[in-house]
Amino acid sequence: MKVEKTTKILTILLVMQWAFVQIIAQYPSFVEKYYANGLYVYISNLLRFVLGWVPFSIGDFIYTFLIFYILKSIFIATKKRKINFKKTFFKTGAILSILFFFFHLNWGLNYFRTPLFERLNFNKTTYSNTELIEFTETLITKINTVHTLITQNDTLVVAIPFTKNEIKQIASNSYKELEKIHPEFNYKNTSIKSSLFSLPLTYMGFAGYISPLTNEAQVNYLIPKNNYPATSCHEIAHQLGIASEKEANFVGYLAATTSKNKYVNYSGYLMALRYCLFEIYRKQPEKFEALKQTLNKGILKDIQNSQKFWQSYQNWSEQFFKIFYDSYLKANKQQYGINGYNKVVLLLINYHSTKEI
Repeated sequence: MKVEKTTKILTILLVMQWAFVQIIAQYPSFVEKYYANGLYVYISNLLRFVLGWVPFSIGDFIYTFLIFYILKSIFIATKKRKINFKKTFFKTGAILSILFFFFHLNWGLNYFRTPLFERLNFNKTTYSNTELIEFTETLITKINTVHTLITQNDTLVVAIPFTKNEIKQIASNSYKELEKIHPEFNYKNTSIKSSLFSLPLTYMGFAGYISPLTNEAQVNYLIPKNNYPATSCHEIAHQLGIASEKEANFVGYLAATTSKNKYVNYSGYLMALRYCLFEIYRKQPEKFEALKQTLNKGILKDIQNSQKFWQSYQNWSEQFFKIFYDSYLKANKQQYGINGYNKVVLLLINYHSTKEI
């Protein structure tokens, strides 16, 4: 009887929590001051301090347990001749209530903070095709230079000489350099781990994610090594409370290109270049083809290798999971959903309108 009463209370609290989140989402300045730059800083640092030393993902183990628990409950329910729907309803509500609470407390409220472009005093909300092309041309010049510096041959593909574990640490150190320019991106207590779900994650078309319950950054260990530094920097940005995907791409780019490591620089420029080229391809296919010809052949091979990797894992379920993730993002006030990744281009053009690449 006591358990049933508890599940009913927790289910009622789920509704109250949802209402609270809808209200607080309307006050980004409050979330920014008291949560993102207040409570969250202590919670995230504590979680990374406590769990960062563990070599495997605690968050992934929690997800695994939940999956098995749900499957077991379904199996037991199907074996029974009669299901107590009332009991099942409140039990499910109680579990969702607990998860909802810790998701938003430990990370989720960052979705409702003040947009990064306002915090960095960016004035522009659009860019012209001319600005996009000029920025991409400058970016191509920069990545060609870095590529040649590394390979000494414009036809060779960059081969990062570090292990993926070493790359994670280098990516973490990159934020120490970024902090010198932007103190708000202070990163302590490294907690970057290889996802236990890397294979299914690849089939779903994702390179990484953050575990909001544990503040662990998860990187898909199967992705091409040249994409690994930028992806690691992207996931660290999420740990710092950057919830928006376009903003995490932007901050990850800043960290990667600010790094003292030329291989991490290359990965950061490569990520930005792919987003810019995609935008040009959508708007001016003929200009896209012309710009491709100005890239070092080794960089083109690198991009093609990455495309082949993801194409080799394409399947019917990828679209399903991306639709689900798109809905999840939009439910958390991310207007563009999964297409928000590409919106990083506006932030890049804005930022570099006053700063050299």
